[in-house]
Amino acid sequence: MDQTCVGPLGLVAMPGCLELGQKVNDYLTKWHNSPEVESAFHVPLNSARQNYLIRNTCPRFSNGEAKGMIHESVRGYDLYFMCDVGNYGTHFSMYGQSIPMSPDNHFQDLKRLIAAAGGKAKRINVIMPMLYESRQHRRLSRESLDCAMALQELVAMGVDNIITFDAHDPRVQNAIPHHGFESVYPTYQMLKGLLATAPDLCVDKDHMMVVSPDEGGMTRNIYYAMVMGLDMGMFYKQRDFSTIVNGRNPIVAHEYLGNDLEGKDILITDDMLATGDSVLEVAAELKKRKARRIFVGITFGLFTQGLERFDRAYEEGLIDRVLATNLTYRNPELATRPWFHEVDLSKYVAYIIATLNHDSTISELLTPNKRIEALLKKHREGRQP
Repeated sequence: MDQTCVGPLGLVAMPGCLELGQKVNDYLTKWHNSPEVESAFHVPLNSARQNYLIRNTCPRFSNGEAKGMIHESVRGYDLYFMCDVGNYGTHFSMYGQSIPMSPDNHFQDLKRLIAAAGGKAKRINVIMPMLYESRQHRRLSRESLDCAMALQELVAMGVDNIITFDAHDPRVQNAIPHHGFESVYPTYQMLKGLLATAPDLCVDKDHMMVVSPDEGGMTRNIYYAMVMGLDMGMFYKQRDFSTIVNGRNPIVAHEYLGNDLEGKDILITDDMLATGDSVLEVAAELKKRKARRIFVGITFGLFTQGLERFDRAYEEGLIDRVLATNLTYRNPELATRPWFHEVDLSKYVAYIIATLNHDSTISELLTPNKRIEALLKKHREGRQP
């Protein structure tokens, strides 16, 4: 395999993505000239850098205007901009007030830092775990098509590759058909977290099922059911299309399609958890059908209406565990909740970056079937995954 990298590797972890960026950097520096990275699906780093983080800031003027600054040379570098548009825990000062950053603010800062590179980098890549405006991915009436426009803005600025996780609708990549776009799914890491937090799970058709919370999540849940060798059921949502509440049509009822759930452990997976209404309503419906334990796997745990409703659901026995990744900002209180388990994706992101830096295929990283088979085999043999 060709060991030549595209260029010296540089990580531009934006202020809202420093935690994840530091963890990714730790893995990359640990792997520097290490035999560990010669394994199965990886290639060694052959850069002289021992720290791949590029210092950057986005200072603001007192009226809220801002600029992006990169504080070291990036000429000839293969740059990876890491941006968490969901980090509302990052603030800036405007007219003397502390303002939480919105997705719009993060996206503008991303463009500022790309502009600050000034065309000097050899290649520009964007790692945006939660895709900006991914919920506004299609046009149904006279409305904006924000996600597609944002992708086109980035490639117009010279971005070569965009890496995201569990895009709400990966077909949005059709907006930039001549550029690299990958929607990565954390299936292996989610299953590893599930088996770690519930080592007594019997992963077979007699004791467990996968249930899709809606028709939009069918593809994701079908994959989980397939690799785990389980049956799958689904709910579909009946909505009131004559009314709009907080930008969406309210759900009138959840209807279930699938096999008997009685006595079975249930895995529900989805791309994001916002208010949590839908997941908790589905959990209640599953309990009515005498399901045993309910595990929820979420790529992005936003919890926009707080944690109290999940505290009550846990106390009432509706849910047993919620697993969410560290790909976006989490409320610090989540770590104290007995029903929450964090799934760390930093090593996976580091693998993707190191592989792309050598212009090598990431196909095996995107299709973890063999690793999942090995994980389930260990679990069934009674060994801790």
